[in-house]
Amino acid sequence: MSGGAPAWDPDGKPRKPRIIGIGAQKAGTSWLSEMLAQHPKIWTPPFKEVQFFNHRFVPEHRQWLPWHYRRSKENLIRRHIAKGTPISPEMATYLAQITTGRMFTERWYRGIFAPAPAGTWPIDITPEYSTLPDEGVDFVRDFLPQAQFIYIIRHPVDRAISQLKMNLKRRGHVPASVEEWLAEVEDPVLMDRGDYAAYLPRWQARFGPDRLLVLPFGRIARDPSGVMRDVEAFLNLPAAEYQGLNKKVFAAPGGLSVPAEARAALRARLEPQFDFLGRAMSAQFMADLR
Repeated sequence: MSGGAPAWDPDGKPRKPRIIGIGAQKAGTSWLSEMLAQHPKIWTPPFKEVQFFNHRFVPEHRQWLPWHYRRSKENLIRRHIAKGTPISPEMATYLAQITTGRMFTERWYRGIFAPAPAGTWPIDITPEYSTLPDEGVDFVRDFLPQAQFIYIIRHPVDRAISQLKMNLKRRGHVPASVEEWLAEVEDPVLMDRGDYAAYLPRWQARFGPDRLLVLPFGRIARDPSGVMRDVEAFLNLPAAEYQGLNKKVFAAPGGLSVPAEARAALRARLEPQFDFLGRAMSAQFMADLR
């Protein structure tokens, strides 16, 4: 809803998204969302990460989703306050509708994208979707028969460290010793979000290259314009101009330096991911991971 994209249709009807960003977490999905939000043919919700499919198929995610929606709503209000622009009555009504009553139903999900103006494609970028089990990916395939999907793959260790720093910041914790760092890298959630060997084949088994675009994270820094040209070509979108192509969105917090011992432990734990990617992806793709 930024840049040149049409903003809002208060009389719009519930609809399904046309484009889905499925992950990975800490692999540039916020950057992709900000870029696509500027395209005149794309409409994004006023907050990133709708979390519909993982709510349905990943039960352990449900415990933190109420917090996610409270935070998203609060952040949206803060942004409006910072800009000195009051939230419109239409936006206030929309936020009330999607954060109260029965949430995460199919009707609720379609309602998320109702304000998309005619002629635009709604988009849902939720990195947690990459973690869906087989039955979840089957459901997505059947529920969204026309949608196209984008999956960004990041260097496994870099991705895990970025997630670790984010999690530590949210907890307000800084490990005080190498031993504490080694305990932190044992957190199974770090492995789960970057388990490309388990997740990528599930999506590729159901969606061919015309439906699923897999991108290496490192290209975002080196060739952001080229990445967006590839995305436009994949989605059959006309070329557009983008502001902030070189911007880092939600970069990992500074001030936290992961000791070499913890990095080495992560590398050892993630070796199966490197083995999988080395077999599944081209040499150029691997060179572009970071």
